[in-house]
Amino acid sequence: MNKSDSGSESGSGNPRAGGGAGARGAVVVGVDGSEHSLLALEWALGTARSLDAPLTVAHVRAEALQLGSARIASLGPAPELPDTVVDALAAEVGPRAEGLEVRYASLDGSVVDALVEAAEGARLLVVGSRGRGGFASLLLGSNSRALAAAAPCPVVVVPHEARAASLEGGTAAGRVLLGLETDETADEVVEFAFEAAQRRGVPLEVVTAYPVPPSPALLIGAPAPALQVPPPLPDETPELVASTTRRQEERLRPFAERHPGVEVVPAVTPADPAGRLVEDSREAGLVVVGRHRRHRIETLLMGSVAHAVLHHAHCPVAVVPPASRR
Repeated sequence: MNKSDSGSESGSGNPRAGGGAGARGAVVVGVDGSEHSLLALEWALGTARSLDAPLTVAHVRAEALQLGSARIASLGPAPELPDTVVDALAAEVGPRAEGLEVRYASLDGSVVDALVEAAEGARLLVVGSRGRGGFASLLLGSNSRALAAAAPCPVVVVPHEARAASLEGGTAAGRVLLGLETDETADEVVEFAFEAAQRRGVPLEVVTAYPVPPSPALLIGAPAPALQVPPPLPDETPELVASTTRRQEERLRPFAERHPGVEVVPAVTPADPAGRLVEDSREAGLVVVGRHRRHRIETLLMGSVAHAVLHHAHCPVAVVPPASRR
């Protein structure tokens, strides 16, 4: 699916060898020229610098341009149709990429398939929350949602300006938030969050949910009149909070020992933690959530928390797959 691949070091513009769209360990950013993708590009630039990693700027050509190129090629040797999006972004990024290895890739195929392929071996795939042609009322475009569910590496979705609380300060702005299910979240997700907090020099807030006992009013009464009103349930909340806090601490201990410089801010919340993560994302720099192992249903693959946070968070969201998907 990779149509063309060129790169530069320190903005030199010298072609690089290699058939893949991105260098191994690179930060790959999907762009289409929209304002959403330009925000993603800005975030990816800062992150590539902080990671000292190569940056791949990848554009999937419009379907009409792909068809036109194929028809021209079928008539015989002819020059390639220019990718104006890549050319424009190369001119813009070049002066700001001094000291950073940058590669530009013009890709063919569907957006999702082409970027999934480009992300093989990548450290991160960064995309905007919506691309060109999306419905303005949608907070998350279908391509961004599909990439978060299918990419072989962690995917960071950068929100558009109307939803972002503040991106001032670049990639180091605000604390890192981690949604942690003590029995479900993969080690790779937790490690990603600790590394991000350590690299930025910010606290790591860890949000874990505890189950809430059902209200007696929701219970169905028995047919006998004397039993139609169920007895009140004991107040189990303090015990639930204590046990959840203990499990969270035990789960985090080995990671905290490996990253002693990271300040961990534990938090437990009733029921679904998505609401807490979304609210706290107003003053955060990054939310980190895990992705479930492959499932036929996309929302279950990502998990309900990841799905809700992607749609409503006010800062970039990293969806990290388990090791079996990377």
